[in-house]
Amino acid sequence: MDRILSADSTPIACHRRGEGPPLVLVGGALGTAAADAPLAALLAPRFTVVTYDRRGRGASGASGASGAAGDGGGVAGVRREIEDLAAVVTAAGPGASVFGMSSGGALALEAVAAGLPVELLAVYEPPYTPGASGLLLKARASDRLHRLLAAGDRAGAVELFLTAKGVDPATVDRMRRAPLWPGLEALAPTLVYDDAVLGDGAVPAGRFAAVTARTLVVCGGFSSARSRAATRTLAQALPRARHRTLTGQTHEVAPQVLAPVLTEFFARDVYVRQAS
Repeated sequence: MDRILSADSTPIACHRRGEGPPLVLVGGALGTAAADAPLAALLAPRFTVVTYDRRGRGASGASGASGAAGDGGGVAGVRREIEDLAAVVTAAGPGASVFGMSSGGALALEAVAAGLPVELLAVYEPPYTPGASGLLLKARASDRLHRLLAAGDRAGAVELFLTAKGVDPATVDRMRRAPLWPGLEALAPTLVYDDAVLGDGAVPAGRFAAVTARTLVVCGGFSSARSRAATRTLAQALPRARHRTLTGQTHEVAPQVLAPVLTEFFARDVYVRQAS
């Protein structure tokens, strides 16, 4: 494990494996680099894969990530996370590509829109909620999340996140009694980052018009109709994007299904870019 310093001197823990063109993986909510390890291992034969603990998670610093409502959230929180990703991409090496999972995909898109020099980008189901009902749902969830964290109710914040993803209450109840639950509660304050990076839930088409990277937008064929529609809206908003649906997959995509798709996209496009 390596540690690099972000722009505000917060240490960010990184893990590097494999050899080849550099590829940075950006995890989603309530995840650490350990959660990305299975996918990273499958990509390592073709790429130098860099995973990292996002701010406030795992072995990375927690500057701004206290449990108080608003700490680390909003525009300032997104800016810090963009700076973290920029530091990781720089450390990964020249020509690094980026893959973002779920809200990590939204973070990657915001970073590239803000000027992060990435030529190849892939995202899997950034959880935007476009449409009137989706925006209302996001507003209510954001308000409740901040109120729960302000009250110190980390368990409630995790439960809110899980149920918003479609996990049924009975499963959440079983998870509360499982050994993994304390770890999820420990990460609950970082949910303000993931909430902030999604803004009001709409796909920010105007801002993403600045994304000139070749982009692959992926969704699961068994994901919710809202999630699938959001990825199509996202792909239409990006100037150089193509969309792909993985048959039989949900938001919890199987690494062994996703890895060949990413390998094909990044390896082929890197070859074309180097040959041109």
